Amino acid sequence: MTKSSKRQRKTWRRPAFPMLSERFLPQMLHMKKWLRWSIAAVCLLILLMAGTLIYLRTQSLPVTAISQTSQIVDLQGNVIDTFHAGENRRSVQLSDINHYVLDATLAIEDKRFYEHRGFDMKGMARAVVVNVQSLSKRQGASTLTQQLARNLYLTHERTWQRKMKEAMYTVQLEMSYSKDEILGMYLNQIYYGHGSYGIEAASMMYFNKHASELSLAESAMLAGIPKGPKYYSPYLNMKNAKDRQLTILQAMLEGGSITSEQADAAYAEVLAFQPLGTGSHEGFAPYFRDYIRYIAVDKLGINEQLLNEGGITIYTTLDPGAQSTAEEVIAEGIPESSEQQAALIAIDPRNGYIKAMVGGRDYKQNQYNRVFAKTRQPGSSFKPFLYLTALQSGYMSPITKYKSEPTIFTYDEGRKTYEPRNYGDKYVNELIDMRKAMASSDNIYAVNTIMTVGADKVIETARKLGIDSPMKPVPSLALGTFPVSPFEMASAFGTFASGGLRIEPTAIIRIEDRKGQVLYEAESQTEQAITPAEAYVMTSLLESVFDEGGTAHRVSSIIKRPVAGKTGTTSTDAWLVGYTPELATAVWVGYDKDRKLTVAEAYRAAPIFAKFTEQALASVPPKIFPIPDGVVNLFIEPASGKLAIGDCPDKRLESFLIGTEPTEVCGKPASASESGGDGEGSKGAGGHSWWTDLKRWWTD
Repeated sequence: MTKSSKRQRKTWRRPAFPMLSERFLPQMLHMKKWLRWSIAAVCLLILLMAGTLIYLRTQSLPVTAISQTSQIVDLQGNVIDTFHAGENRRSVQLSDINHYVLDATLAIEDKRFYEHRGFDMKGMARAVVVNVQSLSKRQGASTLTQQLARNLYLTHERTWQRKMKEAMYTVQLEMSYSKDEILGMYLNQIYYGHGSYGIEAASMMYFNKHASELSLAESAMLAGIPKGPKYYSPYLNMKNAKDRQLTILQAMLEGGSITSEQADAAYAEVLAFQPLGTGSHEGFAPYFRDYIRYIAVDKLGINEQLLNEGGITIYTTLDPGAQSTAEEVIAEGIPESSEQQAALIAIDPRNGYIKAMVGGRDYKQNQYNRVFAKTRQPGSSFKPFLYLTALQSGYMSPITKYKSEPTIFTYDEGRKTYEPRNYGDKYVNELIDMRKAMASSDNIYAVNTIMTVGADKVIETARKLGIDSPMKPVPSLALGTFPVSPFEMASAFGTFASGGLRIEPTAIIRIEDRKGQVLYEAESQTEQAITPAEAYVMTSLLESVFDEGGTAHRVSSIIKRPVAGKTGTTSTDAWLVGYTPELATAVWVGYDKDRKLTVAEAYRAAPIFAKFTEQALASVPPKIFPIPDGVVNLFIEPASGKLAIGDCPDKRLESFLIGTEPTEVCGKPASASESGGDGEGSKGAGGHSWWTDLKRWWTD
């Protein structure tokens, strides 16, 4: 056989698997082509990466971003606080930082810091697995170098462009500095809360120690704060701070830097924290400033970094005159040697603006803001919500009577009893009406009322006015036995002052960035919670508290303008919550540890309220509460509750919701004007004429 014959036989040889070859040969040829292109692409990518690294190596890192002062501004444009990262930053060498700080920081933030080159691929993979399993972003994977690049050169905006720059700067940092240098820069610039930047400043602020002197327990405590200063600061939440400290100690134990005995001892150690009160924490409206920071960061989502370094301006509702007055009257109203505390919150009922806020007597000693404490029983200051419910029911009015005498009430289908008592065991032992009960704060009348209208209805009414604290539908609810905050009380009473319009309290009007662009602007949240007529009749009743025989009559001479309000006294708490057309204010006094009040201590709330209200509104002309549609003012005889005309022996002007006024008549007619409510007394409410009021407002 010739060679050509062999070649021809080889050429026409049939494949072993003809069907498979015919089917997959084109794909196999295509795969070879794709593989060639893939190899070329990988080579090109490697060249690009090498070129990028060479380029980054030759480039200088950008100048560190220069932070700008952020500021809080009051209603008149005055700066009341500033934030700046450079004001409390003290750089130290890495050798001047205790090794416990280094170990704690690395254990919780970047345990493979000395092993990776800026990006922890294992950590990223682990974070992805954890986040996918939990369907949330529970674990991050940023290294210390990445965090440093972000904090030094970039903002915290979440864009792909920012992430690309962060990656580039991370590579440059790793190429330009040693690991120790990067760790030192990180510890000198990270934020530890309360305006303190860097481990040295934080160490001095929290413990009055240098960073080189910190113990293991102190180091673990501080290392946990940067994760979230508003959550892990021991000044703001000790439980969160201790939980975070324990997590760090366990991480250090797992990493082998400490023993289990050291971890247990450190967690059990009682740390001696320095009291806050230096620098920006002293001075004007400190509780309000803390509240503004809380609202900006926690409620509005303003980044802590932006707040402290971004040069933003926060425009607030604070009235500097009202705030100064509030701080002064509280300081004057309680002896300096007393341990008794106080809180005051004042809100403009016309727009919801918070005008003044005092959360305690000494911010330097205690930063707890009692304005928001939901641990205090309001006592009788809760009764307006009860009597509003009664008025809304349609079968009670200001002249509905109950007998003021010791009474045992049965409820829960006869299974339980309740025996309320009046303050000082004083009872009239005769029938009294709602106005008398409101003025004298009669508890028997109040419980009779809640048994009539239903406790569930009272809770529903309180909720409409903004009381969010837990309450139970029991008879004692009528006497304010369930705790509420002064903030809730001032806001709810403001609804009466605004004609029934419920306006959500506002502290921040708007926030602007360093260029003047608006980042946030408040929108008024309003709701007609009750009718203007219901609000006015309640106001008329609450004015009686300041009349003769009322529980606040002793301070009525201080206030030279129409005012309505309610006192409240328990064994541990004393309140006066009240309002004018321009200002709704809640004042609370008591002790932090539920210590019982003496009579003299309980009497301090009313003078603080009266002096604050009059002085804060000194430049505002007195205004009466306008009478809306749906209200009828009639003379009645208090003893019988009948319409008083002609020769009726006793008369009192009373306000009614139309349809609930009395129809029976006392006395013989003398003139049409006396029965129609158009006489002298009809222009006032609360049992006295407008002329008497006017003389008192302007001559006292």
